[in-house]
Amino acid sequence: MATDDPTRERRGCRIQARELTRRFGDHVALDALSLDVAPGEAFGLLGANGAGKTTFIRLVTGYLVPTTGEVTIDGLSPGGAPQAVHARIGYVAETSRIYPELRVRGFLRFAGGVRGLAGDVLHEAVERTLERFSLRDVAGRMVGNLSKGYQQRVSLAQGFLHDPPLVIVDEPSSGLDPLQQGEVRAVLGAAGGERTVLLCTHDLAEARELTQRVAVLRAGRLVALGRTEEVLGGDPLALFREDGAP
Repeated sequence: MATDDPTRERRGCRIQARELTRRFGDHVALDALSLDVAPGEAFGLLGANGAGKTTFIRLVTGYLVPTTGEVTIDGLSPGGAPQAVHARIGYVAETSRIYPELRVRGFLRFAGGVRGLAGDVLHEAVERTLERFSLRDVAGRMVGNLSKGYQQRVSLAQGFLHDPPLVIVDEPSSGLDPLQQGEVRAVLGAAGGERTVLLCTHDLAEARELTQRVAVLRAGRLVALGRTEEVLGGDPLALFREDGAP
């Protein structure tokens, strides 16, 4: 599990949600959620499919606006200050948002340009990222011709490219073999303390390995919040079931 070293300087963004609610017609996707993620914390958002995890991510990134309540990143509203918020975020989607027809280096240059990097700064960021994610040997290959493991590594790389203080990762090891899962988790584990990591997953082993605290959502409601080993002790699956204890 991610460790919390009190001697290590903690960097990253603070995420605060207060009575955050999002409705789609009569359907309540997120119901009065309140939580606080500290700078440099590795925080897990757990729940079954449809629990509200993706809705929360979209509210944090500003792709959705709240029906009621609010969410802020370092005190900034994603809707009120979208450029400042987006500059703070690296987002790694469950389904890799990568262009298969681009070569790896070209895709990273494109991703950096979208985030405002240019010239020598862009070049250095791309080369540093290729090295950090062990992508240099495939830098000239088409993204679509890579294995799923390498494609996920490229997706992770673009999320870290601009050195954001907040990285949001949605189901990072879904569909990967055990070796690839280990490689992805090693990258995310190393990020703890250096930036805030918001990990959305339904993989309990992944949450135990990578997070310090977790929140569990069920049908849009917060049903558990606390240190990972405490929340996931006992029978954690009960938290995911509709008849589980709140």
